[in-house]
Amino acid sequence: MIAPFLRKSALVLALLAGAAFAGPASAQSAASEGQKLAFDRGKGNCLTCHVIKGGEYPGTIGPELTDIKNKYPNRDELVAILNDETKRNPLTMMPPFGRNRILTENEINAIVDFLQTL
Repeated sequence: MIAPFLRKSALVLALLAGAAFAGPASAQSAASEGQKLAFDRGKGNCLTCHVIKGGEYPGTIGPELTDIKNKYPNRDELVAILNDETKRNPLTMMPPFGRNRILTENEINAIVDFLQTL
């Protein structure tokens, strides 16, 4: 009776340990994908309007994207901005990437992961 319990416990611990190690690598992968999308002139195109560390030929229409995690500690706020900034600021020049289906939900989340590293 004790043996099956120990086997299940060992399995649970192994899964938890694996999840702990997968978390940061997975987050890094999403942030890396987000950076590619943000710098892609045909997709996220963030550099058209924003200065972003590591980006070439940035625009200056929008604010420089630095210290984002401190400026927007609530991840959902960044997701909402990328989905449709016109809801928060009707006069914005920022395209509604989600509403206009320029970016998918997964792509928006990857870009947010990247922005939170800045």
